[in-house]
Amino acid sequence: MIMIEELHQKLVNKEISDRDLVESYFDIIEKKDSQIKAFLTLNKNEALAQATIVDRKIQQGEEIGLLTGIPFAAKDNMITEGIRTTAGSKILENYIGSYDAFVIQQLKKEGAILLGKTNLDEFAMGSSTENSAFFPTRNPYDLERVPGGSSGGSAAAVASGMVPFALGSDTGGSIRQPASFCGTVGFKPTYGAVSRLGLIAMASSLDVIGPLAQSVEDAEIVFKYIKGKDKMDSTSFDLPSTEKKDRPIKDLRIGIPEEYFGEGVDKEVKEKIKEVIEKIEKAGAKIEKINLANNSFALPCYYIIMPAEVSTNLARYDGIRYAPLSVKEGQVFNTLHDLYFKTRGLGFGREVRRRLVLGTYILSKGYYEAYYKKAQRVRRLLTQEWKAAFQKVDFIITPTTPTPAFKLGEKTNNPLSMYLSDIFTVGANIVGNPAINLKAGETKNKLPIGLQILGAHFSDYSLLSFAKKVERLISL
Repeated sequence: MIMIEELHQKLVNKEISDRDLVESYFDIIEKKDSQIKAFLTLNKNEALAQATIVDRKIQQGEEIGLLTGIPFAAKDNMITEGIRTTAGSKILENYIGSYDAFVIQQLKKEGAILLGKTNLDEFAMGSSTENSAFFPTRNPYDLERVPGGSSGGSAAAVASGMVPFALGSDTGGSIRQPASFCGTVGFKPTYGAVSRLGLIAMASSLDVIGPLAQSVEDAEIVFKYIKGKDKMDSTSFDLPSTEKKDRPIKDLRIGIPEEYFGEGVDKEVKEKIKEVIEKIEKAGAKIEKINLANNSFALPCYYIIMPAEVSTNLARYDGIRYAPLSVKEGQVFNTLHDLYFKTRGLGFGREVRRRLVLGTYILSKGYYEAYYKKAQRVRRLLTQEWKAAFQKVDFIITPTTPTPAFKLGEKTNNPLSMYLSDIFTVGANIVGNPAINLKAGETKNKLPIGLQILGAHFSDYSLLSFAKKVERLISL
C-alpha cells in the first residue's frame, strides 16, 4: 500500500495524473466493495472533476499541498454538502447536507478528494457495523468476520486499499476498535482537539473525530489538517505547541496496567502485546507496572452517560424535520404523538431504540440522581486516577481489544458481550485523553491484533511521535 507522501511525490513528479489516481481507487472499490460493503455512497463524478482541476494546477506549475489530490473517505455521520448523509439510519436515508462538517471543510481546503461515505453502526451505536440499517460491512482479513464498529466501513476501506485514509468518529472506541480488528492505525485525539461541527451527535461529551490510516505518519498528516480551534464549536481548542516534543525512547517511562491483561483477554493477544513491550524495553524505555484499579467502572459509567446524551441528541428526529419517513411509508397518523411514535418506530433500529429507552429512563425523575449524577462522579474519579498515572509515566500500553475480530452474528443477540469488546477503549473517552491503535501482529489464523497507546491530556503530538517509534520496532 502506498503512503500519502509517496502519492504526493508521484503527482508532483508527474508520474501519474490525479485523475488516473482517483480512477484507480474507484477501480479497487468496484472490485472489492461488492464483498466488503464498506461504502454507503460514492462521489465519483465530483471526485473526478476535482482531480481534473488538480491535474491542471500541476501542469501549470502550481505548487500543491501534501493532501492535494489525495483520495479519502468519510464516515457517514459527517455532514457533506450536496451528498447524502444517513448516519447508517433509515430515518436519514434521504437526508442531503446543506454544508460540510468542519473536518470535511479543512480537507477540501487542502485539496483532498472525497471518494465516498462509509458504512457505520446506526448513529454510531455499535461495535461491529452490523447495526447499520442498510447492510453489515465485512472484515477484509476474513469476510465471515466483523470489521468492528462503529467506524467499520472506514477501517475496512483503508485496510483493503480502497482509500489511503479515512475519517472516523470515536465515542467509546469506535476508531480504535475497528482499527484493531482490521489491522490499521486509528487515532483518537484529545477531546476538543478536533471540531465536532457537522458530526451527527451521538454523545456530545464523548464524541471525537480522528483518522484511520495505513501508518502513524499518515494519521499524523491528516490530524495536522483537521485539528484546531473552530469558532462554531465551543469545546474545540488549539493544542499547546509545547507538546511538539520528540523524545528518545530511552528517556520514556511506559506504564503497563495489570488490569488490562487479566481474565477474558485472548491468549494470543496477551502474548503479542507483551512481545512489543519487550521490544520497547530493549530499546531503552523504562517499563513500570501501574494500577488503574477503577478501570472496571469505566464501561458501566459509559453506558449511563452515553445513552443519556443519546436520548437528548436524538430527540430532534421527530418525523417533521429531516426525513419524514412515516409519510414515505404511507403511514396515517391522527395526532402529533402518533406521528412521533410511528416515525421513530419505523426509522430507528433495535440498538438505537434500546439506548433511547435506557437513556430516557436514566434521565427521568427519581433516577437522574441515582444513575446519571453518580456516573458523573465516577467520571471525575477516573479522570483523577488517569491524571495521577500520567504523573508517573509518559505513556500507557494496553491491548486495544480483548480478542481479535469475532464472526458476523456471533454477538448480535447478546448486547452485553458486544459492549465488552470496548472495555479497553471507553476509558480514554470518559476522561478525554488521546489514544492510538497500532497493528501489533497477527494471530495464527492471520487476524490482526491491536496495541493501544494512551497519552496524557494534550499529549497528541508526543503520542504520535512515540507511536511512530513503536511502529518501527514492531516491523523489525
